[in-house]
Amino acid sequence: MGKLALYGGTPVLKGCPEEIFHWPIVNDAMRKAQLDVLEAGNMSGTDISRKFEQEFARWHGRKYGLAHNTGTNSLISAMYGIGLGAGDELICPTTTYWASCTAALSLGATVVFCDIREKDLEMDPDSFEAHITPRTKAVMVVHYMACPVDMDRVMAIARKHGLKVIEDVSHAQGGHYKGKLLGTFGDAAGMSLMSGKSFAIGEGGIMLTDDPEIYRRAIRFGHYDRIPEVYSPEEIAGTNCVPFGGQKFRMHQVSAAIGREQLKKYPAEMAEIDRAMKYFWKGISDIKGLRLIYPEDPGSDKAGWYGSRFGYDPEAFGGVSNTVFTKALNAEVCGGLPEIGGGFSAGCNFPLHRSEVFCATDIFGHGRPTAALNLPPAVDPRKLTGELPVSMQINGKLIGEPWFKHCDTAVIDRFVEAVRKVAENYRELLEEKDDSRQEGNIALTHRKK
Repeated sequence: MGKLALYGGTPVLKGCPEEIFHWPIVNDAMRKAQLDVLEAGNMSGTDISRKFEQEFARWHGRKYGLAHNTGTNSLISAMYGIGLGAGDELICPTTTYWASCTAALSLGATVVFCDIREKDLEMDPDSFEAHITPRTKAVMVVHYMACPVDMDRVMAIARKHGLKVIEDVSHAQGGHYKGKLLGTFGDAAGMSLMSGKSFAIGEGGIMLTDDPEIYRRAIRFGHYDRIPEVYSPEEIAGTNCVPFGGQKFRMHQVSAAIGREQLKKYPAEMAEIDRAMKYFWKGISDIKGLRLIYPEDPGSDKAGWYGSRFGYDPEAFGGVSNTVFTKALNAEVCGGLPEIGGGFSAGCNFPLHRSEVFCATDIFGHGRPTAALNLPPAVDPRKLTGELPVSMQINGKLIGEPWFKHCDTAVIDRFVEAVRKVAENYRELLEEKDDSRQEGNIALTHRKK
């Protein structure tokens, strides 16, 4: 296929149409919906947001939806809703974005991290169970990079030990595990709906639950104007409507209006993305050293394929790192199209248990690490987590793939050709310097959630 573009060869693709990657897809109904909110001066109301909550909850078959201004706040509302507090431990996979769990520290809880499975990048149920202590209150299940967690095993373990389950569905809105929608297994679920997600409404998040007390507590924490709707005058006589979290979490109604329109077209958009991504994989599936990461169970899927990664075996390419391999791939396709999200990327999120925030940082000035503030004096948060071998080496074994929004086979064929070209000419890369920042074999890569 000729000399690699990285070394002066002709790139496989020039002038890629940006629309194949542009997101979100905006239609006239979305434009009208937001304009109606703006012209009515109704940005800070809740009437449209309530309709969005009801429709989103109905889609999932859940009783309650509560719209938030961010996905992060939907998750802390779920944490408070299930009663997570001082002295409790929340188990979370270390390979995820910080928003999955960091807010637990502000509730006085400690985050204990578990490992993931290399085959699908999801929470390892065995590691989850091994990290349970008498102080464990709940588990944060993260459906990471669009793949579903093994919910049968996770739910069985959680029920066995009497733990609450929160699902973070920020990477997998509309995804399924064995035919059932993600976000419908746990006691509560939260998810981001910001503009980079597969279900994109601008900025926002939503919490789902069937439990009326979780719903009430979530309102009590950050939705002051709705407290009288779920608490009696007697219950709030001493506190009035002051939110216990001291926060205002309501969703901007322009986002809610856009969300209502997204619900109408999202299934078709997911189906189109799925066709495109599977077409791409059909073209490269025979390349030794590259591995599709996709759920094995019938009825399970990757929905919108947000943040999707594939497995990369450096040994199949003479030891060429995923960072160097990715650099060569991006040189073949318009320099990687970074401005429109069309390129390849190396690795995934940095393992959170390596951050001192979760073990040694005094965030609020209490004179000792915040993560240890409510633990027995002899308990070290770092030792609660211990070694997580898969997460410590996974960054060198992954490549993020282009996120095609349309099944334009002519364009996708060029990306297939680029992958095949680099794979066939990998020997040219053997002397290429890996200039990525490394800690051991952990690439310090980050991706917004």
